[in-house]
Amino acid sequence: MKNKQFILATDLDGTFLGGSDNERSALYRWIESKRNDVGLIFVTGRDPQFIEQLCSENGVPLPDYVIGDVGTTIAEVVRTPAKVTVRPLAVLEAEIATLWRDSGEKVRALLASAAGLTLQNTPFRYRVSYHFDPKTYDGEAERLVRDNGFDPLISADCFFDVLPPGVSKGPSLRRLLKHLTIADSAVLVAGDTLNDLSLFETGLRGVAVQNSEPALVAQLKMHPNVYRASRPGAGGIAEAIRHFEFIVEAGVTA
Repeated sequence: MKNKQFILATDLDGTFLGGSDNERSALYRWIESKRNDVGLIFVTGRDPQFIEQLCSENGVPLPDYVIGDVGTTIAEVVRTPAKVTVRPLAVLEAEIATLWRDSGEKVRALLASAAGLTLQNTPFRYRVSYHFDPKTYDGEAERLVRDNGFDPLISADCFFDVLPPGVSKGPSLRRLLKHLTIADSAVLVAGDTLNDLSLFETGLRGVAVQNSEPALVAQLKMHPNVYRASRPGAGGIAEAIRHFEFIVEAGVTA
């Protein structure tokens, strides 16, 4: 990865998987045609099992690495003739595990009667996630989470995540890039909801695609490193690659 000229670190839902069929196909073909020069990192709230299925069945380009579970999973991606495997990197997840302290049961008990939250059934390793109803939410869950040493994260007005302190997409991407010795100048981050804000807070060049949630857009006024695309999803990513003039071959821009 460190020898690649351009690294796209992108959210999935609404971003890499968003936009029109033609825009997605064009971006995916472009990436696949330049894999010697282009690296791909999925930075998502989705879990490894979802990503394995996505890359096995739907013709989506295979990422080199995954920051999953809203930053609580850091993994490499391995393809064999039989299947695609998202394999967590223990050396990069050790601090995350220590910060979490196997607290899933504690968090679920803490928020068992919290207004506006419905527990998601997926057994995440280092997070607890809820469906979020802004109409019935009273703000108490955020206070409880912070008072007990965790970080709450509300995104897209429908998700509430409880994360280890200081852990989210941006810090985990930073940890991976440092491990891989990748220069900031090679990286573009992309997203569309508040759980992508920490990506833009890294200072890396970024793109908020046209369909970004208003709460994220409001925050981006403080981040001049972020380009606001006029196209949604994959079309917005392609637009930003051109805007920032990322070079992937001698004399050629995307």
